[in-house]
Amino acid sequence: MADKLADDAPSRRSRSDDVLGDMGAMTPGELRFVLRGLNPAQMGELTTRWFGFEHDGQREPPGEWRIWLIRAGRGFGKTRAGAEWVSELARALPAARIALVAATQADGQRVMVEGPSGLIAVARPGEVPRWYQTRRELRFPNGAVATLYSAEAGEELRGPEHHAAWCDELAKWRHGTAVWDNLMLGLRLGERPRAVVTTTPRVTAAMRKLMTAPGMVETRGRTRENPFLPANFVVAMIESYGGTRLGRQELDGDMLEDAEGALWTRALIERCRVTADGVGKPVRVAIGVDPPATSHGDACGIIVAVLLRDGRVAVVEDASVEKAPPHVWAQAVAAAAARWGADRVVAESNMGGEMVEATLRAAMIDLPVVAVRAGQSKVRRAEPVAIAYERGAVVHAGGFAALEDELCGLQTGGGYAGPGRSPDRADACVWAVTELLAGMRKGRGPGVRRI
Repeated sequence: MADKLADDAPSRRSRSDDVLGDMGAMTPGELRFVLRGLNPAQMGELTTRWFGFEHDGQREPPGEWRIWLIRAGRGFGKTRAGAEWVSELARALPAARIALVAATQADGQRVMVEGPSGLIAVARPGEVPRWYQTRRELRFPNGAVATLYSAEAGEELRGPEHHAAWCDELAKWRHGTAVWDNLMLGLRLGERPRAVVTTTPRVTAAMRKLMTAPGMVETRGRTRENPFLPANFVVAMIESYGGTRLGRQELDGDMLEDAEGALWTRALIERCRVTADGVGKPVRVAIGVDPPATSHGDACGIIVAVLLRDGRVAVVEDASVEKAPPHVWAQAVAAAAARWGADRVVAESNMGGEMVEATLRAAMIDLPVVAVRAGQSKVRRAEPVAIAYERGAVVHAGGFAALEDELCGLQTGGGYAGPGRSPDRADACVWAVTELLAGMRKGRGPGVRRI
């Protein structure tokens, strides 16, 4: 039996190498399938491997960067990436002095040092560092030393010098800017001192400073991009938080900041959010359309809004299309109208006059199309609608990230600080909501002027 096992050992190792070696080229779905079929020996080997299996957002960027920011959602693998980077640096530089900075000492020990993806867990056999808690030092067998610092006691970083630093959850640091400054002033040992920051973002002074720091490069990652997470967890998180401010921040790694003087704030939109299942059968359906000036420029904003039985207006779909010629965006409007049984389409015609109405009528023979000419700026038209949101008269049935980014970019005074050149989705939303609110106030049809 011993001889038999000895003869089979090389073939078993070969099969293991084949399986693990092919994993780097697999899709997330294929990778999940293979992971479920690994035997304990293969899974054990996999946990000790890193390079070649990391996600794109975990891979060290090329070039002469000074700060590497990994801004990603929860569960993406930020901690593993930070721990592997520090381990590789300690392996290559036996004299390395490394700073580990966490929000609190307890967080640092629990996550960065002793956690399931921390420095001790990812160490290779024979290279496991030893943790000295009283000194807050992690000593590697080759002589490299990593010292744990707490952002609660940032003055401790005033003076010590380091070759490298790993900063975890910078957005949680209570005294973030002062701690960051002390760390950067001491990051001056060796020829290429560097820092890695692993964090789920929030808008803080320290994060703003980091985002504009010289020599900073950034990689991004979403929770759902980690194929090692349980599929049911990812599905549940997306169903519960997808599209919301919390979900975009904690799952997608987006840093959401309100523009100065914004008509809509993120907090306002969250207050106005309801579940898509709770809308019920609508009383009326209107579709707002903001056509693009050209087929290769801005998006065609197409927003579906409905009047609910309780008198509120609900935004229910963003059907906008990017860089589409007239017949394509017209068909997109027609498809949305068919899905929702629309009563009316309200389309801005400033850029195309009768052409806009003719294009839509060619795609929708029986549906009433109202072409409207904007006599005011986008922001001026949007102000009454923003007030309706404030009063709770308008809700979002689900999450509409692109639309909400544009709404939050509209500023009092006429400015726009959102994505893209023009708030096409936001303008379409204003047309649709205005149509329903005006019709409800007057007890009749459209509240816009026909051309």
